[in-house]
Amino acid sequence: MVDARDPVLNHIGGADLPAASGAVTQLVDPATGRTHTTAPLSARVDADTACAAAAAAYERWSTTTPAERGRALLRIADAMEAHADELTAAESGDTGKPPALFRADELPAITDTLRYFAGAARNLPGAAAGEYAEGRTSLLRREPVGVCAQITPWNYPLMMAAWKIGPAIAAGNTTVVKPADTTPSSTALLARIAAEHLPPGVFNVVCGDRDTGRALVAHPETRLVAVTGSVRAGREIAAAAAADIKRVHLELGGNAPVIVHGDVDVESTASQLAAIAYYNAGQDCTAPTRLLVHADVYDAFVDAFAAYTGALTPGTDFGPLNNASQLASVQNLLKRLPGHAKVVAGGSPLPGPGFFHEATVVTGVRQADEIVQEEVFGPVVTVQSFTDESEVLRLANDVRYGLAASVWTNDLERAMRATRMLHTGIVWVNTHGTTVSEMPHGGVGHSGYGSDLSLSGLLDYTQVKHVML
Repeated sequence: MVDARDPVLNHIGGADLPAASGAVTQLVDPATGRTHTTAPLSARVDADTACAAAAAAYERWSTTTPAERGRALLRIADAMEAHADELTAAESGDTGKPPALFRADELPAITDTLRYFAGAARNLPGAAAGEYAEGRTSLLRREPVGVCAQITPWNYPLMMAAWKIGPAIAAGNTTVVKPADTTPSSTALLARIAAEHLPPGVFNVVCGDRDTGRALVAHPETRLVAVTGSVRAGREIAAAAAADIKRVHLELGGNAPVIVHGDVDVESTASQLAAIAYYNAGQDCTAPTRLLVHADVYDAFVDAFAAYTGALTPGTDFGPLNNASQLASVQNLLKRLPGHAKVVAGGSPLPGPGFFHEATVVTGVRQADEIVQEEVFGPVVTVQSFTDESEVLRLANDVRYGLAASVWTNDLERAMRATRMLHTGIVWVNTHGTTVSEMPHGGVGHSGYGSDLSLSGLLDYTQVKHVML
């Protein structure tokens, strides 16, 4: 269908188009540091064209049956599997991810997301009709919102596109997706694949930078704005959307605590967490970044975790940072470590080509340290010690973020107490990072609001109307 070296194009109203101005950005393969293709640098006029196409398509798409929308999503999922090679090349070219990891770990979950929403659209919940006023019957309609603007990040570009378009399309909305400026290739390819199964204008892609996203957020046709990105981006988008009273869905940063109690199998727990923590080079909002380990097993755990970390192979077990700026951000954070912190594994960028950084473990940190309080978004994990349950819950909750956490213990009562007391949208017990399409993914605090995945995610793309007869 497409060569990964071909220029990326916008997809608007069923057509593949350059930016109206002809402007492009260079796309760099993070594994090599070299430009591999270009993408449109779209401006307001391109956003206007895409929103107009989405608005025109909405008139018909919003009246389709859930079964029709579901069939379209199922066909798109099948077509993605048929074009797995092209999607893998597009994703890997923009992100530097090892192709085998993407194809084995991510692509099956992506197609499962679309298949889930294909079925969920046919099973929306609703209150039974009833007589709440004498002589009158009330019922509820659940309807699509309208044109959606959806902005996706560079860490999981194709997966986040699926998380966004799946519920939007299933609910009867149309959408304009603005992928991250460094990773638009797989999303643009997905739109081309989907065009065989959707009417023109239902799913549009506009490539560009922050100004492109701002144009979509401010456009009068967009009625819901969904973003996965940084806290900075979330603040700006929420403020801009408020001017036109648009609905907003935010999945922002994370800084996940991991509580390791003294009754665990140290080797097994350390091995599992090392494999999870550095997946995608730690560029994951749910990555287990703050390990809180009971004093009874702290030394043994640090030794084991550092050993497993040191055995990971960059380029095989995890990929590079997405761009030179992110690599510099991680390195600068490590350079600012306070004197009491100690790097016990890794700590340095790897010599080129590409933007690789060693998997890194930092001990001796204190709760107020920058590296504990802020999201690193790189292959860096801190390890702290604790002595009692109330202390560790306080430490776990003492950051601005609240996306995910995990607790590792053989004591079920202790685990259940932690699931209640941790201030996050997701809590795993004796595992970390596993997502399923049927369960919601979202956070609290500076991690945002609204849910991806699940029936909750689908309902976020609908609005309720009371009808009285």
